[in-house]
Amino acid sequence: MDEATTYVFDADGLVLGRLASTVADMLLKAARSDRDDKVVIINAEKAIVSGSSRSVLQNYHDKYALNHARKGPYFPRMPDMILKRTVRGMLPYQRKSSGRRALRNLRVEIGCPSHLASALPEGHVEGDASKIRKSLPESFVSLGDISASLGAPAHRWTGGEQ
Repeated sequence: MDEATTYVFDADGLVLGRLASTVADMLLKAARSDRDDKVVIINAEKAIVSGSSRSVLQNYHDKYALNHARKGPYFPRMPDMILKRTVRGMLPYQRKSSGRRALRNLRVEIGCPSHLASALPEGHVEGDASKIRKSLPESFVSLGDISASLGAPAHRWTGGEQ
């Protein structure tokens, strides 16, 4: 087995779908080649979803309205869990062990943890976001705004301001 590497992606200003597909591809390739590469995504609340705010928020409200407290399907409200669920949708986590292993090696954080704030620790590498980072679309909504409209406690990522 090769040396495990931890890739750190900063989701600030990145389009959700592009980030999720890149991360899912990295994790799946690592799991299939028997490496334990991990991915950490920080600042999940600053990722963006392109589209008009009305249509994006309506889409997420419709998904969340499918929730049933005991029966499911369970759709998350918090931005870190929405991002993780998006990556999960791009992995074969129910059919193959490589998909389950890939999902286990993903961690999504709201904000930036203190140990990743300044210089990255040993074994951590900045993820290559050059293919993901494009110019911002004309209309977009941040994942934090989507979560707040779903009723998530926004004080966790705004620091008490609203």
